[in-house]
Amino acid sequence: MNMLVLITYDVSTESAEGKKRLRKVAKQCVNYGQRVQNSVFECVVDNAKYRQIKAILEEIIDKEKDSLRFYILGNNYKGKVEHIGAKKSYDVEGPLIF
Repeated sequence: MNMLVLITYDVSTESAEGKKRLRKVAKQCVNYGQRVQNSVFECVVDNAKYRQIKAILEEIIDKEKDSLRFYILGNNYKGKVEHIGAKKSYDVEGPLIF
């Protein structure tokens, strides 16, 4: 069963290595969901995909300098997300166009 997971990250970009980690984290998140803000992705995934992206991101970050946060909103998420302001909301279950 699919669930909505919000992935947020803060990667230190004070060094070239940090900037490289930031690009890698963002690139992986794009493979699993939709960017809704600079360091925030909404991903509709099943448990296996969630564990997969979590493991991939944990391997990329430097746990001494960077952080990841996963908000698991579950499969009954339609009423849990409210959007106000620029960048219109999108249908998270709709097709992703590449």
